Parts: sequence; C-alpha cells; structure tokens
Amino acid sequence: MKTASIISIGNEILSGLTVDTNSAWLSQQLFSIGVPTTSHHTVGDDLDLIVDYLKLAQKESDIVLVTGGLGPTDDDLTRQAFAKFMGVKLQLKEQLLEDIKCFFTGKNYSMPEKNIIQAYIPIGAAALRNDLGTAPGIILEKQGKFFAAMPGVPCEMKAMFAESVMDKLVELCSGQTVISKRLKCFGAGESTIAEKLGDLMNRNRNPLINCTVHFGVITLHIIAKAKTQAQAEDMISKDEKNLRQILGELVYGIDDETLAQVVGNKLTKQGKTVALAESCTGGLIAKLITDIAGASDYFKQSWVTYSNDAKITQLSVAAELIEKYGAVSPQVAEAMAKGAKNKAKSDYAIGITGIAGPTGASEQKPVGLVYISVASDKKCVAEKFIFSHNRSFIRLRAAQTALNLLCRQLDN
Repeated sequence: MKTASIISIGNEILSGLTVDTNSAWLSQQLFSIGVPTTSHHTVGDDLDLIVDYLKLAQKESDIVLVTGGLGPTDDDLTRQAFAKFMGVKLQLKEQLLEDIKCFFTGKNYSMPEKNIIQAYIPIGAAALRNDLGTAPGIILEKQGKFFAAMPGVPCEMKAMFAESVMDKLVELCSGQTVISKRLKCFGAGESTIAEKLGDLMNRNRNPLINCTVHFGVITLHIIAKAKTQAQAEDMISKDEKNLRQILGELVYGIDDETLAQVVGNKLTKQGKTVALAESCTGGLIAKLITDIAGASDYFKQSWVTYSNDAKITQLSVAAELIEKYGAVSPQVAEAMAKGAKNKAKSDYAIGITGIAGPTGASEQKPVGLVYISVASDKKCVAEKFIFSHNRSFIRLRAAQTALNLLCRQLDN
C-alpha cells in the first residue's frame, strides 16, 4: 500500500509565527483517496536540511508532498533543494517567465527582477501551473517515488493540489482503500481503556486502532486498509462491534458526535425533557445543550444558583440542609436537581455543585470536588467526583460528566 510524507518548509513555521494548516489539509485529502500519511516534517529555510528531509521522506514513503519555499526571495530554497536532491541544475522555462510577467502586468505592475528565479525548474522536472500567484509548483519522479512541491500560501496550495496533483495521485494509488471510523468514549482514562483493549491496540494490526484525548473525551480511531471499500467497511464493522462489547457504556457516540448531541437525540427519541440547576459550572451545561440546534424540543429551563441564597429561594433547597452539610455536598446536589425538576415540570433534571477553584477549598473539600445529581421520576442519586487541573478544565469536565450521567440514565 502506497503511503505519503509531507514536508512543510519555512522558518516562520518553526518560530510559531505561522501555523501549519497545510499538512493537516493535505493529510485529509490523501486519506480521502486511500493514502495514509506516515510522517509530517517541518524544516527551516536551509538548503542542505531540506535536501536531507527529501531523502528521509523518500525512504519513508512512496509519495512526498512539499509546501513552501517557492517564493522569489533569497530564503526560498525549495527549487534549489530539489535540484540538488536530483543531482541536476535549474533550468529557465521561458513560458513560466512569460506567465509570471503576465501576472504582474494584469495588476498594472512591472515584474521585479527577483521573480525571475521562480521561472527556474530542476532539469527533468515539470512545472505545475499557479493561477493564483507567481510561484509555479514542481512535480517529478525519482527512483519510483512521486514528488510534488507546492506554494506555502494555503489558497494557492489547495488550488494547485486540486487542479494538478490529486488526479495523478488517484491514478497512482488505484486499487487501495483506507477508511476510518471514530468511537467517542467518556468516563474512563486513556490508560484504563488501553488496558481493556489489550492487543487490539498493537501497532502492526489492521485495522489500526489509535487513541486521542481531548478534555476527557477519548476518541478511538479505527483505521482499515484494504483493496476495496467493502472489505475495509467490513473490517471496521467487526472491530466496532468488538470494541462496543468490551467498553460497554463507556462508548457514547461516533465520529463528531458530542455528549450534548447524543443526549439531545436520546431525549428527542424518548419524548423526554430536562432542566438544569448549576452552581460551579455557571451555566456551562446549559450552553453545551443549547449549542445544539433544536434543543428547545427537550430543554425546558435552567437556573444558575451560584449563592446559597439563590439555591434556597430559587430551587427550594432547605437552608438547614446547606447549614448541616454545606453547599458542596451530595445532599444539596440532590435537592437542587429535585427543585429544578419540580419547578420546570421536566422528566429529568441535573443538579451540580462543587469547588472549581482556585479558592474556596478546605482540607475536607479540595479544589476539584464536584457532586452531580440526576433526578428522574424513578430516582434521584448524586455521585462524587474529584477533577484536577485548572478552573476551566474542572468546569468543563464537570459539565461533560453531568451530561454523561444523564446519557446513561436515558439508556437505562
């Protein structure tokens, strides 16, 4: 199976002044035609280093895509590096020079002498047309490997890839398919999930299962390589079924689904409604829910009762309860959920109270302590959690966990 490497060139990328979005976009395009990317490299404006990375990419992959370094200034060295890599000289292409002159003429400018260098292409290579700028691309083969260099300006690179490179790669890579599916998990750490999966996460396995983490959401990427789409889909289907059996309720959705989307879909399907009583999350759960279009079908009402007085007056939490157990307690979380459910006349309600920090903690009640309660017609229970990291992270993890608890109740 043919694979690809991507090289991004420019000191501005290494310094952080420019974010490399080109590599991610190219990887997505490659994946869409069944070509997995094995490596991304970022190289500064250094001739010998660029040559070294061209050699490295040639060893790593069958296809090498390069962006950047095709401008007219002295630090644009991609064309010179390609010539050195091929062991040839640069050759002036008169038609390219004419095209570049016409580009400037069309804007009522005279072409600067510096731009002449952009009409030079390594001997044996072909030029790729650039309708949006002055930098032609370069395309060549060496020892059975395919190389293409494109401008670093994203709009120019994307247009050139679509018009001059994509079709060549489709033809080159016919007869191979790569597809993927993502399972979204919540409620356990990355290491716990890895232990549960065991050998399924071996690196030499097909399908390959990768794991990424973002604010507590574990995403399992199932990546299958096969000769046909049907074969790859069948491989993924079998793995997905196996993973769901192993992980059970830890799996809440697929691909780009969020917890709020999944909860909303379940509420809609069951014809149920929810209300919220938030303290430490300050309305974040309500935001996550109402970020989803159509939330008005199932989301009834929300209270942000940040103070003790608000809990008492708005949700009918007994003052004696707060005095006896404290505002951050399972008893108060349950009372908040019950109060919200009763006042909103909803089928479900969430009550959440905790210490997001960095202040307000004690030895008995540390920063990150959160109690979450979900009330329904059948029961009302509160669970204790201790989240780490900073205030923003604690609040988001608490909000996500609350949605996950509601999701599980809806499943049951």
